[in-house]
Amino acid sequence: MPARRLAAKQEIALPDQRQRPDWDEYYMRIAMAARSRADCLGNRVGAVLVLDDRIISTGYNGTPANMTNCTDGGCLRCSQRDRFASGKAYDLCICVHAEQNALLAAARFGIATEGSRIFSTMQPCFGCTKELLQAGIEKVHYLHPWVYPDEQMQQTYQQLQQQFGGGMVAVEIEDEEANWAVSKGRTE
Repeated sequence: MPARRLAAKQEIALPDQRQRPDWDEYYMRIAMAARSRADCLGNRVGAVLVLDDRIISTGYNGTPANMTNCTDGGCLRCSQRDRFASGKAYDLCICVHAEQNALLAAARFGIATEGSRIFSTMQPCFGCTKELLQAGIEKVHYLHPWVYPDEQMQQTYQQLQQQFGGGMVAVEIEDEEANWAVSKGRTE
């Protein structure tokens, strides 16, 4: 029996078939999968670095390799959250952020990041924003917003964000684990 040819660009609609995600959703969902490895008492974040539509690195937040995990008391700042204001004292936190881990993994394996995009489940903090700019990241895609707690410094943070050539944009997809991942959403 001869095969039937379809006209160019003709879509076949199959019953109960899922929609293919667009690229932004695809990469963000991979960042969400990376986030599942996060071991932090604060925000739980995953990140994916993408260059030329290929994943070059992933990262999630937690203590450095071979150190006691955050949930086991490895980080003083995280285990005593009542002593430290939100968004402050990151210099005392031993956890490595997801964006940092993605950059560091790329560096460890000799992978250039210049011109890449990052997909992060949280808008990068002040420090990560500076590091991403220094690493030549072109565009930032994030799932959940992050606001610096000091209004004057928030303005400086926004000025830094404007330095990304491709911008910093929110990816609008549902996050069924937001209450687990974003510390401000937790009731525990």
